[in-house]
Amino acid sequence: MSSHESFYLPRHIRKVLVANRGEIAVRIIRAAQELGMVAVAVYSDADRDSLAVQMADESIHIGPSHATKSYLNTSAILDAARQCGAQAIHPGYGFLSENASFAQAVTDAGLIFVGPDAETIRTMGDKAAARTSAQRAGVPTVPGSEGELTSIDNAIDQARRIGYPLLIKAVAGGGGRGIRLAENDNDLRAQFSVAQAEAQAAFGDGRLYLERLIRQARHIEVQILGDGKEVIHLYERECSLQRRRQKIFEEAPSPALTPALREALCASAVVLAKSVGYRGAGTLEYLYDESRCGAGEDGEFFFIEMNTRIQVEHPITEAVTGVDLVREMLRIADGEPLRLEQKDITLRGAAIECRLNAEDPDRQFMPSPGKVSALRWPAGPGIRIDSMLYPGYTVSPYYDSLLAKLVVWDESRAAALARMRRALREIHLEGVKSTVPLHLALLEDPNICGGRYNTNYLETWMEARKESQS
Repeated sequence: MSSHESFYLPRHIRKVLVANRGEIAVRIIRAAQELGMVAVAVYSDADRDSLAVQMADESIHIGPSHATKSYLNTSAILDAARQCGAQAIHPGYGFLSENASFAQAVTDAGLIFVGPDAETIRTMGDKAAARTSAQRAGVPTVPGSEGELTSIDNAIDQARRIGYPLLIKAVAGGGGRGIRLAENDNDLRAQFSVAQAEAQAAFGDGRLYLERLIRQARHIEVQILGDGKEVIHLYERECSLQRRRQKIFEEAPSPALTPALREALCASAVVLAKSVGYRGAGTLEYLYDESRCGAGEDGEFFFIEMNTRIQVEHPITEAVTGVDLVREMLRIADGEPLRLEQKDITLRGAAIECRLNAEDPDRQFMPSPGKVSALRWPAGPGIRIDSMLYPGYTVSPYYDSLLAKLVVWDESRAAALARMRRALREIHLEGVKSTVPLHLALLEDPNICGGRYNTNYLETWMEARKESQS
């Protein structure tokens, strides 16, 4: 591509390999092409006809449908990068995106990993080490164990110091997996070995730590960008509506924060990210304890972990700030310094994201793979669809059930809620079941419309709804 055809001239990354699939692969391909980079898709047997393959400038087959033999196969991905002559690999989210060994292998192969370096991933991906980093930076953390647990006796001693109830968590955990509740010593003894086995099976790492349970918690996360020296924040996202600790509905900004609390929360995220020399896009996750709110006081916030990658819900931050996070990731990886200062980032309006999954809400969220026989997305001002679907596409049973992310923006939260209702009603999808009806029902709930919810709310709401329908 000649210089007059692009607003950006790549310095080092002329070709980028996208080591992912689905909607995030489509998203990265679009950003790379806008920057004048050649985008290369990799695909498994199941994804041969995917939208990412159709949109990419080049595509390479990397293995069978099972992710362990394709999207989690480091050798296959590195071979594909060498085959096509890529200078960089973008991991997206999930799969190998937060795997320090993969990041190191990419670098050792003489390629650019689009994200932080392996050591940063290793430090901030290890929840115990991340807590220690936060404490050193003066960022508040949830009361918990000091480092990883060495034995059940050590766990009991630390639990009594911290105070019950407690969450037993996997050091290498993520996505809400590897978490168990202990209300007392007996619970902790019963759950400890089970949690170790689960952590080992899920993450290849059986180490555990303890964290005090905050019963009235909101899950709030701060988006940051860094170039290894400078760091800025792009405000926060509210992610408290979760089913089995999996987010399904997010909004920005959070309806729970006062301006003063927002400033303090976001500033703490910048301090922590800067203390580890963070490079790329990252998200710092917090619990906000509302139990003290009311008597003229704000609640307390506590850092819990960092995701060293782009997040599923990044579009709502893009909507309220006007910053293309994936393009910025690629520019930073290409050797550009951070081109934005904190004063350049302003909040405008409100944005909401509904995750649309191939699941049947009326049948205990049973997966619903199959062929898309008809599809019509909503349109109009302030509406964005991030998806890999098209009529005739077959939703595979091999991967995550995410079909699309419906994102709306409007000048106020009330207007954004109204726009989301209208957009959801416009969706016409045949061939697979989806969670559209669940979102429509949620948007009729007065507490959700009023911004009055926490991490326990959705499952309680769903149980009450199930009982009323039986």
